[in-house]
Amino acid sequence: MKGSPKFYVLGLLFAAVWSSASVAAKLGFRSVQPLVLYQFRFSFAALALLILAYSLKSRELPKGKEWLRLAIFGFFNVALALGLFAFAIKEVAAGIGALQVGVNPLVISVFSAIVAGRRIKLNEMMALFFGILGVAIAVFPLLQDSYATPKGLFLLSLSTLSYSTAAVYFSKVNWRLKKLTINAWQAFFGALFLFPASFIFYKGGLNVYDLNFFLSGSWLAIPVSAGAVYLWLWLLSLDTVKASFFLFLCPIFGFVYAYFILGEPFTFYTLTGLLVVMLALYIGQKKSKPKN
Repeated sequence: MKGSPKFYVLGLLFAAVWSSASVAAKLGFRSVQPLVLYQFRFSFAALALLILAYSLKSRELPKGKEWLRLAIFGFFNVALALGLFAFAIKEVAAGIGALQVGVNPLVISVFSAIVAGRRIKLNEMMALFFGILGVAIAVFPLLQDSYATPKGLFLLSLSTLSYSTAAVYFSKVNWRLKKLTINAWQAFFGALFLFPASFIFYKGGLNVYDLNFFLSGSWLAIPVSAGAVYLWLWLLSLDTVKASFFLFLCPIFGFVYAYFILGEPFTFYTLTGLLVVMLALYIGQKKSKPKN
């Protein structure tokens, strides 16, 4: 299966869909506040995934400490990581958001080494260095042209840290539950923890619940949060190394979407930064096992 056309077709589909998240968010922000869009996204995703999970024959409910583990995972992976990302992407170009997603596996690799107390390998350090360098090169002209702000980049960094924490935590837990069930409940808890912030920051006059809002939120909820995550877990279960290569395509797709859909600039700096990040992924992919 892992060498079949189906594997590569679904891998391309994963990269194409996963990379669209930043652009979809930017479009949604034209109608509503960031947390309003993301509250809708994860509430809708959780509802759809829970209905799917418990409409199947093998229905399973979390037990005992599993509820706490799912809550912790949902808090760091959804409420905190993507809540911060929602504010960050409001202030940075969608292409930079996609580029940062491509760097996430490199950060996770180093962060997991620190948590495990093992020595960080040379290829991991080199990969992270080139990953950060690539983002910096791509960001440099955007700071001057108001396509990115220091505040947005800082929030994006915090989002990456929270996402890495969630990924390392997920890898340390011996999960009994199926991946579909885990994804459903972590989305549920993420939406639950996100609600107080959505309520506090809500300003009615800034939100228009139009077709643009509904389409953007629905795309983020179903194809991205439900579909792409499931595809990624499926790819990883067949071949981790080959699956990692599809991460190379995510920043490329992201910049293509940002250029053609949002009209964001694609300059020599953008291309250079993109190539450097792809080099970083190449250096780190053999040992990196990222989760989305």
